[in-house]
Amino acid sequence: MSATAEVAAPPRTVHLEQVWRPRYNPWVIALTVTLATFMEVLDTSIANVALPHIAGNLSASTDESTWVLTSYLVSNAIVLPMSGWISNRIGRKRFYMTCVALFGISSLLCGIAPSLGMLVFFRVLQGIGGGGLAPSEQAILADTFSPRQRGMAFALYGLAVVLAPAIGPTLGGFITDNYSWRWIFLINLPVAALSLFLTSRLVEDPPWLRGKARGQHRIDYIGLGLIAVGLGGLQVVLDKGERLDWFQSPFILWFTVIAVAALIATLVWEYFHDEPIIDIRLFRNRTFALSCGMMFILGLALFGTTVLLPQLLQTLMGYSAQNAGMVLSPGGITVLLLMPVVGILVTKLDARYLIAFGFLASAVSLWYMTGLTLDINYGYAVKLRVFQSIGIAFLFVPINTMSYAGVDPRKSNEVSGMTNLMRNMGGSVGISLVETMLAQRSQVHQSTLSAYATPYNPQFRALTHGAVNGYSQVYGMIQQQAAALAYLDTLKLFAALCLIMVPLAFFMKRQRPGKGPVAAH
Repeated sequence: MSATAEVAAPPRTVHLEQVWRPRYNPWVIALTVTLATFMEVLDTSIANVALPHIAGNLSASTDESTWVLTSYLVSNAIVLPMSGWISNRIGRKRFYMTCVALFGISSLLCGIAPSLGMLVFFRVLQGIGGGGLAPSEQAILADTFSPRQRGMAFALYGLAVVLAPAIGPTLGGFITDNYSWRWIFLINLPVAALSLFLTSRLVEDPPWLRGKARGQHRIDYIGLGLIAVGLGGLQVVLDKGERLDWFQSPFILWFTVIAVAALIATLVWEYFHDEPIIDIRLFRNRTFALSCGMMFILGLALFGTTVLLPQLLQTLMGYSAQNAGMVLSPGGITVLLLMPVVGILVTKLDARYLIAFGFLASAVSLWYMTGLTLDINYGYAVKLRVFQSIGIAFLFVPINTMSYAGVDPRKSNEVSGMTNLMRNMGGSVGISLVETMLAQRSQVHQSTLSAYATPYNPQFRALTHGAVNGYSQVYGMIQQQAAALAYLDTLKLFAALCLIMVPLAFFMKRQRPGKGPVAAH
């Protein structure tokens, strides 16, 4: 390395952390940026229960209305890994405020959309704006707080990310039932306006990031295209796969081929590019790579069970959408109470032990759920969700904290973008896995149970003898029991995936509690 290059090299991590601190109270900044992130994460789930109303109001089929969800997820997934790259070029504060403004404006347009086609287009814009909010907030918190305070800061961020999906369906159902589906988008406007005002007054970029934003950079158009095609195609496959019978559909087959080819090309291209949009070299850091994998499994278990449990209660036990959503609420309260405690523990204990405990608790609680029957009451269902929420609370903060271990703070934008992408993709895979497992395992169990429905079986004869529509009643019972067993199979799979993560936590590099990431040079 030349002497000139050595002089121009940015200062060490420790020096950066000692020299710069924000002018305003860090906790006021944290509340400011958490506001918009909560709003954005809420929007990923709040529209789910409103789809039938949207379809009816806009003269569309229910299947067509699912593009309201898919379009948002696709554009959101594309922007997430790019957020760090864009922040470095135009400034993180400017990028964050642009995302908030775009999210607010597109929410207004969604609320007044005259047709399904226009609503889907506006949801794409909303997803683009929303995709930059969570990673920007996480990077802002990482730079705003000292390493000793970072655990508590991530706890606040975790509350927004974990609570929003839990209350989204309940809030969406309440608004849709009592007002209009359009208000699930219009309620974002005052939040976006307040966020823009507070961000403009309180948030600032660290000096090393301001210097990068003023520099001249080449735009990696090929990388942009490959990421958009790869992640966009993958999200479409995950969201539409089960509805279109996976690879039996030419649409899904071709999208899968294109997405896989584009993602492989992205990895190769970005690894050797001088100014990559996604810094693949970060995965050479074992702790960061494991953190991304664990965040993926956390998203899978969190979003997967958020869909699975209410669906079980509605389809097999006759719960209303609002009551099924209310089952999730006590779990959110559990996370609300435990997350600050975990934030404190991160500063005092080895984060690896917290991660191992969180995954072990999640595995045990998910396995415990496999003992449920269709006779359980509301209180028991709530208890199951509360048990699972204990494990979730012990995962989000430590994994986020460890993801920055050994990474140069000038890469905080890239780290936050990648971890948020992995959580969201894990959620998409989890939801898709739930739908696929329920469909396929129900068929398997139905075939097995039907083998016992013969005149040679005394129980079958007793159920059908002299009963009106006896055979149809037995068939209905077989379908119900097969579906219940499919739910239990899905829970067992989730439990096994969480259990595998427990020993992997100790392959991470040990960090001194409260000391934060080690400088990378």
